[in-house]
Amino acid sequence: MNSQTERIVDWLSQMVQIPSVNPVQQGPRAEVPGEKAMAEFLAARFRELGGEVALEEVLPGRPNVYGVWQGKTDRWVALDVHTDTVSVEQMTDDPFDGRVENGRVWGRGAVDTKASLALILAILEDLQEAGEKPEPNLIVVGTISEETGGEGARAFAQWIRRKAIALDQLMVAEPTLCMPVHGHKGILAMEFVVQGKTAHSAKPHLGQNAITAAAHLIVALEQEHERLQRVPPMSELGPATLTVSVIQGGKGHNVVPDSCHVWAGKRMVPGEDPEEDLAYFEELAEKSCPLPVEMKTRLGVPAFYQTADSPWIQQLARWSGQPPSVVPYGTNALAYGGELAKEMVIFGPGSIDQAHGEVEWVEIAELEKAMGIYRRWLGMG
Repeated sequence: MNSQTERIVDWLSQMVQIPSVNPVQQGPRAEVPGEKAMAEFLAARFRELGGEVALEEVLPGRPNVYGVWQGKTDRWVALDVHTDTVSVEQMTDDPFDGRVENGRVWGRGAVDTKASLALILAILEDLQEAGEKPEPNLIVVGTISEETGGEGARAFAQWIRRKAIALDQLMVAEPTLCMPVHGHKGILAMEFVVQGKTAHSAKPHLGQNAITAAAHLIVALEQEHERLQRVPPMSELGPATLTVSVIQGGKGHNVVPDSCHVWAGKRMVPGEDPEEDLAYFEELAEKSCPLPVEMKTRLGVPAFYQTADSPWIQQLARWSGQPPSVVPYGTNALAYGGELAKEMVIFGPGSIDQAHGEVEWVEIAELEKAMGIYRRWLGMG
C-alpha cells in the first residue's frame, strides 16, 4: 500500500473500532449503542482539519455532526455519510476489530458506510498539509439513524434550509461499487389494527375473530401487489411492490382474538403520491375487512429519481467507468427530495452485498478507486 492508502485504511480501522449500532437494533454485543461516540470523534477530527464544526442533537444522545470547509469558488457541495450501523448480534467474528487482512478492512460499518468517512478525512488531511482548499465549498455531515427512521437526514435538510445554502451537488454515501446511482424506490409503511370481540374458543359464535377478519385484508393486499406487477413500469426502477411483513394477534389458544395487527410496506415508484396511496389503502382495508379496521401507522416518502443524463451523474460515470444505475434499497436520499440540491447522487466504495451480514468488509482496492473520484470531484486533480 502507498502512504495515501495506508492513511485511508488507518482512518477506517479506527472508526470501525468505535461502536455505533443504531439503538433500535442494539443487543448484548453492541457495547455502547448510538452514534454519539462517532459524532464526537468526527467533530474532533473536523476541527483538527480546519473545519467549522457543529453538533446537533437530533434524538436524545444522538447528534448529527456538521463540518464546513470554505472552497475556492462560490459553489456548494455536500457529502452525507450516516454514522449508525445495523445490529452486530448476528456477526460471526469480532464486529469492532477493524482488522486489515487479505486486502480488506473488516468489521461492522467498514462498507456501510464508514469507508466514505475515511476517504473524506484522508482528503481533508491532504488539503491541510498542502495548505490548499477544495475547489467548491464543502459540507460533510455525519447523520444519525439512517438504518431506522432517517431522522438525521431530515434534520440535515432543515439545517441546510436554515443556513440558506444553495447546494449544487449532494452525494449520499452508500456502497455502490463506485457506480453513480440516480434512483431508488420510495417507502410506504402501514399498520392496520382489526378490532374483534373476545369469547371462549369453544363458542366462537359469541365472539368476532380479528385474525380471521385480518386474513381477508391480507389477501386483498396480496392481490394489490399482483395488480402492481401488471402495471407497465414508468422507469428502470420497475413496478411498485407491496409486502405484508408482520402479523400479530391472539391472547391464547382457547380465546377468540379480539384484535389483530397487520404491517405492510409498499416500495413506491416515481410519480406515486404517498398521501393518495395512504388514502387508497385505507379504503381498500375498510372494503376488504369484515370487521372494523383502522390504519394506525401511516408513513410515506416518495421515490428518489433523477434521470441518468444529469451532467454530474454522467461525469461520475466517466470517472468510475461504471454506467449509472438504480438500486432496490432505500437511502437518506428519500429525505432530501428533488429540491435540496440541484443534483444528487448515491455513491460510494464497496458492495451492498457485504452490508448487514454475518461478516462485513470492504476491498482496499475499492477505497483506492473511490479516492481518485472524490479527489476529482473536489477539484484536486
